[in-house]
Amino acid sequence: MDTPVTIIGAGLGGLVLARVLHVHGIAATVYEAEASANSRGQGGMLDIHEPDGQLALRMAGLHEQFRELIHPGGQALRILGKGGEVLLTHPDDGTGGRPEVPRGELRRILMESLPAGTIRWGHKVASVSPLGGGRHEVAFANGSAVTTSLLVGADGAWSKVRPILSGAKPEYVGTTFIETHLSDGDVRHPASAEAVGGGSMFSVAPGKGILAHREPNGVLHTYVALNKPKKWVESIDFSDQATALDRIAAEFEGWAPELRALITDGETVPAARVLHILPADHRWDRVPGVTLLGDAAHLIMPSGEGANLAMLDGAELGAAIAAHPGDVEAALAAYEEVMFLRSAAAAKAAEEMQEILFGDDAPQGLLDFFAAHQPGE
Repeated sequence: MDTPVTIIGAGLGGLVLARVLHVHGIAATVYEAEASANSRGQGGMLDIHEPDGQLALRMAGLHEQFRELIHPGGQALRILGKGGEVLLTHPDDGTGGRPEVPRGELRRILMESLPAGTIRWGHKVASVSPLGGGRHEVAFANGSAVTTSLLVGADGAWSKVRPILSGAKPEYVGTTFIETHLSDGDVRHPASAEAVGGGSMFSVAPGKGILAHREPNGVLHTYVALNKPKKWVESIDFSDQATALDRIAAEFEGWAPELRALITDGETVPAARVLHILPADHRWDRVPGVTLLGDAAHLIMPSGEGANLAMLDGAELGAAIAAHPGDVEAALAAYEEVMFLRSAAAAKAAEEMQEILFGDDAPQGLLDFFAAHQPGE
């Protein structure tokens, strides 16, 4: 089968690209490895920023639908010491530029904005082969294949499209996040719920931290950050929930009970997010007929920017394709020129934020950061 625009990956960036193309009357097909839209959880809350994520949604004609998803109070911020003492607090007064929305709901409105049949589920990429003249063949694990004159890798950190353009591979940064959840926090875990507050809570120290966020319906979503060798993480059997949580909590001996309870009382099997990044200045020479967006192009440290960058990539790539009818190479060159500069700056800022969070002077570095940059700016 031949498709003019083939997008690999139905994450936020790939969906925004498909939507912006649709707005401009350009058909695209999105191939996704997952079996269906609901085959796995879509993560927690996302803060969507005015200069990138919200701009992308405006370009996609979906900003009003996005505003209906905003979680009131989600921009509130608390920084706590290891003993639970409040070091800094900022309420959500509704004026900040980073409203919080559930990732799954944001993905839903994007999917619903596309024509039926745009997304082909259950298509895991097996191989990508150049055919010459800017054309590529994508073979899928289910035995099917497509050829295309414009291939976009929106397939995340371990992209199968990236090797066509670049030999770069993600590398472990030395930090792992362990994800846990508490449900019905105000009733079942009141002390932890009070510690977290109405939005985000940071309690950090050199090389470690407990970062939590309140989600709708009283859910407390926690990321426990630890600077550890990969072998240490791999030595933990995360399927043994109680033992794994006890081992993680042991790294926070002496911290306030309400903070440690975000770990020890975890109600879901803890998930280890072993953080990898691409080089901050990752780029490639122009290869006809193919490009990347989002984590496939610029995998950076967690900073709240990843999803926003991916959406803006998708929106700007779609706009570039529409602005250069019949000239794919001009469109890709224009898109990549801007994207490379933006992603390099974001990667550098994300690395600086990790040092602020878990560096030798934590939490003072974080307090200094927020003293200079008020939340929402």
